Amino acid sequence: MTASPQNIQERTFAYACRIVKLHDVLRERKVAPRLLNHLVGSGTAIGANMQEAQGAESKADFIHKCNIAIKEVRETHFWLRLIAANKYVQPEQLEPILNETNEIISILVAIVKKTRQGMK
Repeated sequence: MTASPQNIQERTFAYACRIVKLHDVLRERKVAPRLLNHLVGSGTAIGANMQEAQGAESKADFIHKCNIAIKEVRETHFWLRLIAANKYVQPEQLEPILNETNEIISILVAIVKKTRQGMK
């Protein structure tokens, strides 16, 4: 699955908005602030890194920024799984955002692979 740069920009921004809303719900439920800080930090860093990638100075820099975004989305996946495992919300309520997390990982990996192929 591939996406245009504009599409992934919008998608990661919308994802960050969803993470912020989830953070607010979990904060009301008295979830540990440290866990919430990690979730919102990594969940919003994905889009921020993709925004930086748009202004990359080279293809190598673009790939580097995308790889950072991949690391952040994988970290976010971990925090979401932890939240589900501890039943702070019903696991099925997190299913849509976990699915989106997996799709974003796939898209970013495809973007990096395609960009690398273009460098050969």
